[in-house]
Amino acid sequence: MTRKTQGGTIQLADTYMFRTYSRFPITLVKGQGCRVWDEEGKEYLDFVGGIAVCALGHSSPLVGEVLERQSRELVHVSNLYYTRPQVDLARLLVENSFGDRVFFCNSGAEANEAAIKLARRYARERHGEGRHNIVSMKDSFHGRTMATLSATGQEKVRTGYDPLLQGFKFVSFNDLEGLENAIDDSVCAVMLEPIQGEGGVVCPKNGFLGGVREICSAKGLLLIFDEVQVGMGRTGKLFAHEHYGITPDIMTLAKALGNGLPIGAMIAKEELSDAFGPGSHATTFGGTPLVTGVATAVLSSILHDGWLDNCREMGRYFREELLKLKEKYPFIKEVRGLGLIIGMELDRPGKPIVDACMEKGFLINCTQERVLRFMPPLIIGKGEISSLVRALDEIFGGTT
Repeated sequence: MTRKTQGGTIQLADTYMFRTYSRFPITLVKGQGCRVWDEEGKEYLDFVGGIAVCALGHSSPLVGEVLERQSRELVHVSNLYYTRPQVDLARLLVENSFGDRVFFCNSGAEANEAAIKLARRYARERHGEGRHNIVSMKDSFHGRTMATLSATGQEKVRTGYDPLLQGFKFVSFNDLEGLENAIDDSVCAVMLEPIQGEGGVVCPKNGFLGGVREICSAKGLLLIFDEVQVGMGRTGKLFAHEHYGITPDIMTLAKALGNGLPIGAMIAKEELSDAFGPGSHATTFGGTPLVTGVATAVLSSILHDGWLDNCREMGRYFREELLKLKEKYPFIKEVRGLGLIIGMELDRPGKPIVDACMEKGFLINCTQERVLRFMPPLIIGKGEISSLVRALDEIFGGTT
């Protein structure tokens, strides 16, 4: 229920803002580590993490320190000029990835827009006109701009925006035969998430990503990995594709890269760089000194402060505990995921479980109507995970 003091904020929001979100009836005012508090002082353990954004937790002292320092030095000058924080972040990303060149923007959708544009422009320069189609996956999610929703394989995201942009084909995730059948002389790239987050935490079957890489290499296609949600340590490695021993030609990042500040990045191999010369693509706010200064500190912390190890260890523990619940409750169909992106698929709607968890002081998420999704900060500990599992046990016990 909406509390009295929080009702004022909610009423004002409903009066002045577009109702494009189905928000929960609480107003959050403070965060620290893995916890947030509402206007009435109620504490919640956050297993949403800003939708896989707050990797280092809420109000990270590291982020605050860099943000304060950089805000006194230089906030924004546009990309007409070089700035050191931007170059430092680009260098750190290149040194720790397959890529050679970085383009900065403001969000995951913009990073995916850049990837789409780069793939098409590169194909045109290399092969001439007519090779512009991109094969994407059903149940994928790549953003909500006109290009990225056109590349998204979820009808609920696409509905109402016809005519969508042309040039996208869709095949089922984990279907190599379907992918091969969809490729013809009009295709320039294959675009997919190594793990489909919004699609229900769907993981690739053994050999799928490697098979996609082989197909793209054999047919001269670019392989684009959207790691907006699963990159930046979320799976226990810096990038999800590292688990599978393959590399893409283009990769997109956002979310956890800024730990709450808006930033996106597209990383690509050197051979593609000439297709993005001066004037070919741009953004006013992409990679400001303020945001890239923070992102450099965030990336350095993920790499060097033990958070990847913690993610792997806590992810294993979390899945083991959820699997115990699966043995106990037959309505739990599957527990899946990697690191600290975990999905629990139910045979019934998940929203009542999400609401019940919030009443008990836990924030979790549901996607695809029946998949409970857990994406806590990478700094989460066993005690916090155990408390959520106990709460789920109590809730599940009351629903059988």
